[in-house]
Amino acid sequence: MAYVTDEMIREMEERFGTPRHLRLSFEIKPPEMVMLRGSRKHDRNHDITLFIFRDRSYREFAAIAKHMFPAGAFRAPSGAANPGEPLEDAARREAREETGLEIALDRFILHIHARFTCGPAVVDWRSLVFTALHDGGELAHQDEEEIRETCWLTLEELQGPVRETLLATGMGLFAYRVALHDAAAAEIEKLRKDGSLP
Repeated sequence: MAYVTDEMIREMEERFGTPRHLRLSFEIKPPEMVMLRGSRKHDRNHDITLFIFRDRSYREFAAIAKHMFPAGAFRAPSGAANPGEPLEDAARREAREETGLEIALDRFILHIHARFTCGPAVVDWRSLVFTALHDGGELAHQDEEEIRETCWLTLEELQGPVRETLLATGMGLFAYRVALHDAAAAEIEKLRKDGSLP
């Protein structure tokens, strides 16, 4: 059974808007390829990334740090749909596990098609990126095994010191997250300028 079908994507577009499509490529190191392949259980090749805003000011969003992240490195939470699980249900479940928050999905802002290479090895991946609003619960991750820390961040912090910390690792997977964060921040800024957001 497929994790994500074209029909599931169309349904999300109808409900939450048509996202911008991006194609990105990154060279990653052998340990990163091992880690990426480890996340591809049952041929999983996607993640749902969530910018969960604290309120309708769209200023602060929930960010996570995994145990292997260096100090000061954070990213927007993300996770996979299970086979046959509706994408909205998967987004709510992952938000709860990684941040402790109940959410209301807001907008489908990016559909990123990424290719990771390591010598001759290639993995194709996609990230479905949504904005969401905090709809209950307190910021405190439930997944102790995977998540070390959660916090509220501004987009300015994400694109300033956090961006520098992620890029300083020299890891292709973090470079990908930086590119995703940059593209999401640009889409959110566009929504602000056209009056769709406060």
